[in-house]
Amino acid sequence: MRANYHTHTPRCKHACGKEREYIEAAIEKGFTTLGFSDHVPMPYPNGFVSGIRMAVSEISDYTETLCRLRDEYRKDIRILIGYEAEYMPAYFEEMLRCIRDYPLDYLIQGQHYVKDEISGFYAGRETYDEEKLKDYVDVTMEGMQTGVFTYLAHPDLISFRGDRALYHAQMKRLINEAIRLSIPLEVNALGFLTNRNYPNDAFFSLASELGAVFVYGADAHSPDCVLQPEEIPGFSAFLARNHIRFTELLL
Repeated sequence: MRANYHTHTPRCKHACGKEREYIEAAIEKGFTTLGFSDHVPMPYPNGFVSGIRMAVSEISDYTETLCRLRDEYRKDIRILIGYEAEYMPAYFEEMLRCIRDYPLDYLIQGQHYVKDEISGFYAGRETYDEEKLKDYVDVTMEGMQTGVFTYLAHPDLISFRGDRALYHAQMKRLINEAIRLSIPLEVNALGFLTNRNYPNDAFFSLASELGAVFVYGADAHSPDCVLQPEEIPGFSAFLARNHIRFTELLL
């Protein structure tokens, strides 16, 4: 792979390493494009502080740091500035307002919470609740329909343990909408590397069968996770059995 668009920084409170270390790792691994996409700040009310994303007050430092490094490394690698964002209807427009005045190359949709972090639920927590599965698909589709996201990160993050036929039907809705909107689906390397419930065969075999487009995402939370697919044990076999071929984004 020549590009990875899914890279975090310590501002999200659960990543480590300097931006420069991620860049040096990407160069060493043969990437020609590295996109930073830390968790977007959300303008929550009443002083609510998220434990998994940067603060609004850190936008300027995030942007300035990456602009400086982008210029410094321009002969060695292309640096893109983005965010991993969520569609939270109550805060979405205000979130966009907070970031739109800064240099920005792209947004990726990573729907961790439904419908928000304060009153909603975390989609990656195991559930047998059919309504939560449907709500995850509904809000993810609504987010894709806004037209602001370049691709959908870890589309199968929802950890539904109930009826497989129902899971198949709901995921088919999500995949078909991504296809209709020409939104690539990310195969998340960190999830595979750390044995999470995603990426999983049930989702990606269906997505491949339906004709979805796929993009690679290292989802690096530390410089040593800036990896090529073949460096991750078992990942190449996962890609092969699900007939996954990656595309590169036109950014």
